[in-house]
Amino acid sequence: MSGADNVVWLGTPAFPQAARTALADTQLRANLRRATGTIRDKRLAVAAELEDWEELRETAAAVKRHTLRHLDHHLLRLEKAVTAAGGVVHWAADAAEANRIVTDLVRGTGASEVVKVKSMATQEIGLNEALAEAGIRAYETDLAELIVQLGRDRPSHILVPAIHRNRSEIREIFRREMGEWGRPAPEGLSDDPRDLAEAARLHLREKFLRAKVAVSGANFAAADTGTVVVVESEGNGRMCLTLPETLITVMGIEKVLPSFADLEVFLQLLPRSSTGERMNPYTSLWTGVTEGDGPQNFHLVLLDNGRTATLADEVGRQALACIRCSACLNVCPVYERTGGHAYGSVYPGPIGAVLTPQLVGIGSDIKSGAASLPFASTLCGACYDACPVKIDIPEVLVHLRAEAVEAERRSRVLPTVEALAMKAAGAAMSSPGRLAAAQKLAALGARLVARNGRIGALPGPLARWSDSRDTPVPPPETLRAWWRRTRTPANEDDPATGEGKGRR
Repeated sequence: MSGADNVVWLGTPAFPQAARTALADTQLRANLRRATGTIRDKRLAVAAELEDWEELRETAAAVKRHTLRHLDHHLLRLEKAVTAAGGVVHWAADAAEANRIVTDLVRGTGASEVVKVKSMATQEIGLNEALAEAGIRAYETDLAELIVQLGRDRPSHILVPAIHRNRSEIREIFRREMGEWGRPAPEGLSDDPRDLAEAARLHLREKFLRAKVAVSGANFAAADTGTVVVVESEGNGRMCLTLPETLITVMGIEKVLPSFADLEVFLQLLPRSSTGERMNPYTSLWTGVTEGDGPQNFHLVLLDNGRTATLADEVGRQALACIRCSACLNVCPVYERTGGHAYGSVYPGPIGAVLTPQLVGIGSDIKSGAASLPFASTLCGACYDACPVKIDIPEVLVHLRAEAVEAERRSRVLPTVEALAMKAAGAAMSSPGRLAAAQKLAALGARLVARNGRIGALPGPLARWSDSRDTPVPPPETLRAWWRRTRTPANEDDPATGEGKGRR
């Protein structure tokens, strides 16, 4: 499966254009700098507390590599375990099938609304929009997701979707929008975090108590026991996972782990890497259904949506090891200045730059925003150093850049100016004689246009390159000529050209 419909939001401006708009927003940049800096410092502090931090990273990376190599086997084990525990497993090849499955399940209960636990997978497939088309209203219950939903906005961060908003902006959103979605904001609401949290709690409480259906994502699922895990910080997830009669979980197939014991590693890495906490305030685990305790109907929707295609790429597949901690976003100098909206995908930052193009298919629509994402990086490597499962994001970025260039080349009827220039350069460099002649011509031409020892604006397509660079004038004598004049004896071949002085 490929195409821009796989992951919602693509089709917005490509990253270079979207980034220019973001960079002009000084408030956005201030919000991002403050938030990412705070999380980054907390993460460094708590990670340093563990003497075996690097060993934990190595172990997690090894578990993920093993799981991806044997993904089909572990998914079948998971299906068997969930079914034995009273749950029902559904397989969704793409976003449309997943949305259809969830919509039919909700309709089957007779409900017209659902409460939701924060979920990247349901954002990826556009589930809220699909439910709305079917007359079903989805209520986000995570505080940051609630802010985004009420503000008719898009998430800007994997972990903190409303990271681009400050307290004053959130207060105005609550005062303006809460009444249209349920209980209105209290009179005289301030921008104090405690007051904002209390307003959200009162607004959501009635939804928790009346909801018959909840929809969640999953952080992990243990194949041996069928246990599904959700970690969160506010308790809203716990309310969704215990009160409704029916629970529907949409999970990317890469989230499976071979065994319940593997959680020991990942539940140490995830909170420290994401929020800078030693453990998550709420870690919810459930296995199928239990009579008289929690939801009595459990459905697990296993989502592909481009993941098996990604798995086929030996370099790119490591992006599927991501545990959605957002550590790479918080250390990325590009993300800190542009925010998540510029990436045009539910997965922003460095991990989004390598995951989204693969889920969509980087060659399926070279004009889409996905093709520009591998270039949204300085390749500084900070993301690799921060990643708790050691995804070599810079390696994947370079790999996908090559794929994007090749896809662009295949899509063109006529070669680009750059391609022609590279072909000419290749022809010159493949022959010592041609290279020597080209150097002489370049040196002569450069001296003709030089001013004060520098080359000014170059003509044609080279003008944009020279506008932002000072180009030094080539020396009057090339290395080849200098070598021939000073180092080549009369009876020896010139190592630069292969010519012998005695044969001239």
